[in-house]
Amino acid sequence: MRIYLSSAVASLVLMGSVGAAFADDVVVLKPEEQTIVREYVKKKPLASVNLLGIELKLGSSVPDKVELREVPNIRYRVAVINDQTVLVDPQTHQIVEVLH
Repeated sequence: MRIYLSSAVASLVLMGSVGAAFADDVVVLKPEEQTIVREYVKKKPLASVNLLGIELKLGSSVPDKVELREVPNIRYRVAVINDQTVLVDPQTHQIVEVLH
């Protein structure tokens, strides 16, 4: 009985630490930051870059050829890919949020 209980506890601890790691990677902009980004894109529209084969989801890599524009007071850069506005980490070139 003790072996099964230890295995169950170890599994729960492992799953909890994996969940915590994913929670750290999730970037959620505050509503006012989303408004800043949307207003910026309206005032200074970016041409949409059409990329075949790229899935617009968290963690997807954005090719270097995609123009990343700085948004005032926002740490991430904005791009428009396949008619979707995305926020990209300028250091890793990974999508951190897809704005709908």
